[in-house]
Formats: sequence, C-alpha cells, structure tokens
Amino acid sequence: MGKLIYGAPTWSIDFDDRELAHLRIVIMTKLRRGESFSLSWESDSTSGMGRNSIWLHQAIPLQFVFFGGREPALNRAWVEALMAKANSGSGLEVIPEPEPRGTPSPSNGDKEQT
Repeated sequence: MGKLIYGAPTWSIDFDDRELAHLRIVIMTKLRRGESFSLSWESDSTSGMGRNSIWLHQAIPLQFVFFGGREPALNRAWVEALMAKANSGSGLEVIPEPEPRGTPSPSNGDKEQT
C-alpha cells in the first residue's frame, strides 16, 4: 500500500502501489507541463468517507511513497485512460485498470486484440 503525501501540513492518501505508480506518471506529466487539475477517488465507506477530491498544483509539495520493493509493471492502456480523464473537464479520476492491449479476451480465445 503506497501513499500520496500532499501539501504542508501534509495530508496522505492511501493507494495500492500499482495504482499509485500509474497515477504518478499522469500527475507528474501534468505538473511538469504547468497544468493544475483535480484528482478524485472513492474511499472505503468504513472510513466514513465516500468520494474525495483535491486540487493539484505545482507549487504545493507532493511526495509518492511506495511500500513494495519493486516498481510495478505499467499498463500503457491504463496510463492513457487516466491521462484522458486528467485532461477532461472533470479532472483526473481513479478508474479501474483496463486490460492491457494485446492480451487475449475471453470472447476471441487466443487471438490478440488490435
């Protein structure tokens, strides 16, 4: 379980390391371009929260902390889907990981997707 640590004083958000690795690429790309945007995600209702959003800006301290020992393999389709969300009017929303391109789907047997 990784953390995105944001602001001063700091505020941390827990994400799975794999999810955080994909978010990091999108967030760092947007901030490097000087683009501010919102990040939205859903929390477990047991924590008393449901839907959350923060405003990301390059002037606010940001840190990514991973607890796994290795960098997760990246899914380009997920990065592209997250970037499309980040570039939309609603901002970056954490979405489920899509199947990587070129993996067999149950409907076409062993054929690769194009």
